[in-house]
Amino acid sequence: MTRTRSNALWTFAITSLALFMVALDNLVGTTALPVIKTDLGASLSELQWIVNAYTLTFAVLLITGAALGDRFGRKRVFTIGMAIFVGGSALAALSSSTEMLILARAIQGVGGAIVTPLTLTILSAAMPPERRAVALGAWGGIAGLAIAIGPLVGGAIAEGLDWHWIFWLNVPIGLIVLSLAAFRLTETHGPDGRLDVPGLGLISAGLLALVWGVINGNDLGWDSPQIVAALVAGAVLLVGFVVWEARSAHPMLPMSFFRNRAFSAANLVSLLMYFGMFGAVFLLAPFFQVVQGYSPFQAGLRTLPWTGMPIIVAPIAGVLADRIGGRPILATGMALQAVALGWLAVVVTPTVPYEAMVVPFILAGIGMGLFFAPIANVVLSAVNADQEGKASGATNTIREVGGVFGVAVLAAIFSANGDYGTPAAYVAGMQPAIAVGAVVVAFGAVAALFIPARAGARAIVSRVDAGATDVATAGQVAGEPA
Repeated sequence: MTRTRSNALWTFAITSLALFMVALDNLVGTTALPVIKTDLGASLSELQWIVNAYTLTFAVLLITGAALGDRFGRKRVFTIGMAIFVGGSALAALSSSTEMLILARAIQGVGGAIVTPLTLTILSAAMPPERRAVALGAWGGIAGLAIAIGPLVGGAIAEGLDWHWIFWLNVPIGLIVLSLAAFRLTETHGPDGRLDVPGLGLISAGLLALVWGVINGNDLGWDSPQIVAALVAGAVLLVGFVVWEARSAHPMLPMSFFRNRAFSAANLVSLLMYFGMFGAVFLLAPFFQVVQGYSPFQAGLRTLPWTGMPIIVAPIAGVLADRIGGRPILATGMALQAVALGWLAVVVTPTVPYEAMVVPFILAGIGMGLFFAPIANVVLSAVNADQEGKASGATNTIREVGGVFGVAVLAAIFSANGDYGTPAAYVAGMQPAIAVGAVVVAFGAVAALFIPARAGARAIVSRVDAGATDVATAGQVAGEPA
């Protein structure tokens, strides 16, 4: 493929806009959840499914999206995924019941799962090797920014217009992306286009069973036959998935990836980060409305010290990680987030003054910026260039699975200790849940220390054939154990 500056810039713009839309929808509705709860009469379990219907389908199908792109063409499959996402957004905007909204969110997740890994592989293929690390750092920063400002955007729209417009907004932007992609993206294919149907079935059924069990455990009882059966079945299916992938000639997730320390440690960090932070945001975003009586926009505005910091920090972190590697950046970022969540769990009360929450919000925002900037390049530096599609799908799947279980587990802790009934009851449930999130993120900081020292730093590349760059060798050098 011929790389030109114009092509690279257009590819970066299109993939960034698509990624921003899809990532934004992870948490854009969290600030609007109290409004949706009132408008549609949703229960806590249904509110969880409004979030998890998106993240679960998103997580399960990410690797499949990457494989479809490798087989049928990344540009072609990218446009199909974006069309599905836009259609799901329109259905969500038209929803008049929780069941309809949950279905629409699941459709959005399918489209998002196809689009997200392809934004990374399309971008990587279009970038000159010397600009690849910077581009991937920006890719991670954009994803982090979208996730971070989701509660603010959702609150502003829910108050200024109506919560339905949170989803209507995707439609015109998605149509613009589709138009630009048709004329400006270049078609590329991956080396292995086979679909691992048994693997997809095993991981889909396993994750669905586990999440269903965790979400419904408090309502049905953790020792009830349905919950025990769901949890056991989910665990067995996931073990079966690992066994199948280890023996399959064409696995959707090669187990050999995990023999690379940089790949394994970085993905463990992603899993723990999304578990702790997604679960915490699910409870913290409505706090200002449910407990302190603020409007959706006022609530979103008060999270700005948290959500705004990645905009400042991520570009700086990307430059530093390019020079010194991802390990110190990721470890510091995870540690700051753990401290911030622990701080919030200690100080939060129904009448806590906002000033007492500003510093931990800032620390959490800095930590998120330090995480999002280097993570993609650390992961892709651990595999060869022809494995980037599967690696991209794998790492996105792992972190989204972390988010799914984070929301499910922390909401279960919340339900076991409190409820939406009164401000005091909400805080009684939120405090232990946020504290658990802090502990999980702290383990992520420890896991980051196992990433090789120079993983994700600017790779030393060899030049062959009058200046051609061996990208695979560069990735292997950057991913070698310390």
